[in-house]
Amino acid sequence: MEPVRAVLIDIDGVLTVSWKALPGAVEALRHIRASGPAVSLITNTTSRTRASIADALTAEGFPVDAENILTAPAVTAAFLGEHFPGARCSLLNSGEIREDLAGVSLIDDDDRDTVPDVVVVGGAGPEFDHASLNRVFGHLQQGARLVAMHRNLYWRTDQGLQLDTGAYLLGLERAARTEAKITGKPARAFFETALGRLGARPGEALMVGDDIESDVLAAQRTGITGVLVRTGKYLPETHRAASGSPDHVLDSFADLPALLDRLSSAGAR
Repeated sequence: MEPVRAVLIDIDGVLTVSWKALPGAVEALRHIRASGPAVSLITNTTSRTRASIADALTAEGFPVDAENILTAPAVTAAFLGEHFPGARCSLLNSGEIREDLAGVSLIDDDDRDTVPDVVVVGGAGPEFDHASLNRVFGHLQQGARLVAMHRNLYWRTDQGLQLDTGAYLLGLERAARTEAKITGKPARAFFETALGRLGARPGEALMVGDDIESDVLAAQRTGITGVLVRTGKYLPETHRAASGSPDHVLDSFADLPALLDRLSSAGAR
């Protein structure tokens, strides 16, 4: 591959679990940032704004700010502005992310008289109860388009694996006989947006993630070198059953500086 000029990094399960730094992750990120490659943290996290994520990571010692972070909500706002300008949108999400949905016209959940043009589904949580999902189903039957920030089935917390949006999204799609437009990972446009912000080509970039399909193999299909870490939601059985093979597999993000050094040495020969 070409010299590494950009490193794209998932957050949850790679740098942190339940917003607590994983062993060696802070030191590894400091080393990478000091050694030259541009860094972007790209995440499907939908429970926090970019500013809130930056605050949580900074509190753990990570050298980041909001400008280093690209979230699925921020990409979703840009997608809606481009493809559904002025649309009335209903949001189902766990967490307050309206700050990152600037320019999106969100209707109040209590407004029973307005049928949204688009239903936007974010991250799962207590808000994904029967009444809320049934309300979304009703909107879809009335012609609303379905946009989802991701279709992850689960994620890792300090309490173990937890169900995520994909488990509910599959049911909504089948019941309403529709297919959601995905704006976060594994969407190609998400990776391309991150590269564009860093001014890097796919062949100059690495993507580090714990989700073999949405993080790693999706990045590889974009031409980015994929690095799978055995932390977070990583499971040996999903690795074995995956649709492809990662370019590299590491025990944790703490091992990434050594991999970058090896790739740099190989490229110099």
